[in-house]
Amino acid sequence: MNNKSGKTNPIAWVPTVYFAMGLPFVALNLVSVIMFNNLGVDKTEIAFWTSLLTLPYTLKFLWSPLLEIYWTKKNFVVTTQALSGFCFALIAFVLPLPDFFSWSVAIMGMIALSGATHDIATDGIYLTALDKKTQSTYIGWQGAFYNLAKVLANGGLVWLAGMLMTHYKAENPERAPFYAWMIIMGLLGALLIALAVYHFFVLPEGSRESNAPRSGREAMTQLWEVLADFFRKPGIWIYILFIVCYRLTEGFAIKMVPIFLQAPHSEGGLAMTNEQMGTIYGIFGTVAFIVGSILGGYYIARLTLRRALFSLVCIFNVPFIIYFMFSEFLPESLWVIGAGLVTEYFCYGFGFVGLTLFMMQQVAPGKHSMAHYAFASAIMNLGVMLPGMASGWLCEQMGYSHFFLFALFTAIPTFILVKLLPFHHSETETDE
Repeated sequence: MNNKSGKTNPIAWVPTVYFAMGLPFVALNLVSVIMFNNLGVDKTEIAFWTSLLTLPYTLKFLWSPLLEIYWTKKNFVVTTQALSGFCFALIAFVLPLPDFFSWSVAIMGMIALSGATHDIATDGIYLTALDKKTQSTYIGWQGAFYNLAKVLANGGLVWLAGMLMTHYKAENPERAPFYAWMIIMGLLGALLIALAVYHFFVLPEGSRESNAPRSGREAMTQLWEVLADFFRKPGIWIYILFIVCYRLTEGFAIKMVPIFLQAPHSEGGLAMTNEQMGTIYGIFGTVAFIVGSILGGYYIARLTLRRALFSLVCIFNVPFIIYFMFSEFLPESLWVIGAGLVTEYFCYGFGFVGLTLFMMQQVAPGKHSMAHYAFASAIMNLGVMLPGMASGWLCEQMGYSHFFLFALFTAIPTFILVKLLPFHHSETETDE
């Protein structure tokens, strides 16, 4: 496990710590929607509160400077993993209560704060404990195991929840979903606590950045200066509008998709089981997303971002055409549905790299490139969170078919903006 210098080999901790990073986020953002839907919670409530849970991940840059002052990065990582694990286990205990939804959302809010802090500290260790060459070597491991958490949570655990519900239905049909999800939440909690114990022994401490603030006041002053510099960038307002609009359709649709997939045919849904969703949506879909992301990167490298961006916007919105078609024709063939879902994930991954690279190459460059990329990401996440909060109510008013058509229309501004975007930075230059 240790290399010749006495330091822990990165292979012992990079995969596991980024797996631990992905697990709470996927559980809060995706798995919780399926869980609450199984437990009979109204779709308006599900969409609003599970969207709001992403707020700490969006605003984490506000307290990230403070983590450079107090404690060590390793202590933050281990503590937040253990705290998140304890909170997931606590959800298992509150699910039998009459007001389980309120308690669960409150506890999930704590997990979101803990998980966002964990992300900051984990990236800090990666950047300060590893040299540039080693960072490049392990960047693939980082992404692969973050996505492996998605396969486990949105695939394996959703599938297991379905199996458990089938098992418990013979004894108590009404309470079967609660029994199943209590076990799933308990497993999530145990896994995160086990990872915290493991990382206590193998994780490097991480070091302070050379320009790290020495006090809370200095940290906030620096943050304000970096923010002011961000809004002085040329073309920043059209950039912000484009970033928000790029994922606007996704923001409306993302919370309603799993509910639509599980809704009975009588309500205009596809009547998929947890086992079917876990296999197709969680496993094959995630693999398609990874493949699409990789191929999207090669596509941009071949054409350049400026020339590829319009086609990437088109490809990114293909999934929402698929959902509209599904809601119109309600296919019953699992092969047809599976092909549509895999295509959705592939196109989503392919198109998403365009926005990521645009923020890196056109928004972030300058004196504070890392911080400005974080701000752009926060704006992007808000563009998903806010429509997601309203999506449940809108879907209730419109029905699935009209709702997905409405979501498609919200993509129109993106197609206009992509033609108006100024490119102030060369795609080959390096900006310091």
